[in-house]
Amino acid sequence: MKTIKYFLLLNILPPCIYVVLAILRMTLRFVHINRPAVQETWDKGGNFIVCFWHGRLLMMPFAKEGGGGKVLISRHRDGELIARIIRFFGLGSIRGSYRKEGSVSSIRTILQDLKRNIDVAITPDGPKGPRYKVKQGIVELAKLSGRAIVPVSYGASKKKLFVPGIISSCPAPFQRSISCGETRSI
Repeated sequence: MKTIKYFLLLNILPPCIYVVLAILRMTLRFVHINRPAVQETWDKGGNFIVCFWHGRLLMMPFAKEGGGGKVLISRHRDGELIARIIRFFGLGSIRGSYRKEGSVSSIRTILQDLKRNIDVAITPDGPKGPRYKVKQGIVELAKLSGRAIVPVSYGASKKKLFVPGIISSCPAPFQRSISCGETRSI
């Protein structure tokens, strides 16, 4: 029974979630704030360390038009589900964390990807929190790589709240959603 559950969770659910999010995205009108400098760097082939709060990860696959980049995702089962979903958006994953077992390989992979001009996205507050508090790891990573940090978030006046820790909010369909980000160099 457990194997059937995991098969459904990892093989059937990801494309379904992708379709739901793609349909939701079609109903939203995004307004981008502070985007020109970031877009100019992307147009020139540059890259960033992109960060967003763990509770705001739902709409992040739409932050960069055309996809591209990689996301640091835990090796946990929940992380596997997220990694499989983001593949449909043209995003890759780096499995691991900054401070846990296996972190050396994660850091090495992140630095190699940044050197190859691949954007890397990280949730600086992580799944265990504390919520909305930046941990030191992303600052250290910016210093090591020499790349700017671009904090990105979205907001909507009407949203549906979910279970905290998984996804905290989802914009309601057919409304304007705000996306913002501005570079921060270390």
